[in-house]
Amino acid sequence: MSQWEYKVVPAPTKGTKAHGVKGPEGRFANALQSLMNDMGREGWEYQRAETLPSIERSGLTGSATEWRNVLVFRRAVADAIDDFEPELLPAPTPETAVSKKPADPPMTAATQPAAETEEAGAETTADETNAQK
Repeated sequence: MSQWEYKVVPAPTKGTKAHGVKGPEGRFANALQSLMNDMGREGWEYQRAETLPSIERSGLTGSATEWRNVLVFRRAVADAIDDFEPELLPAPTPETAVSKKPADPPMTAATQPAAETEEAGAETTADETNAQK
């Protein structure tokens, strides 16, 4: 599931001059376009423009409501799982290639086949017989 972070910036109030841009409307559009392109390069996606009230002090004891125009941008926040990048290992060479068959566990008296156990027992019995003579 994606999570978002938001950034709210004031909308431009004055146009900027540029080559080939004429008139106040064109200059204002150029200022807005520049702001949006700068934010897009940083990974922010434009969502909407809002006009919101801002209560500000007026004089010593009074207050006035000013309306502010802002632009809302968002971008995805990578989850911890999305940030995981497995470390790439070099391709195996014939010298470093490992067999896919797991190694056999060491043999103990309990895990040895019956034939080997009988032979070991027969040798012990034969050794004991020779020692007694």
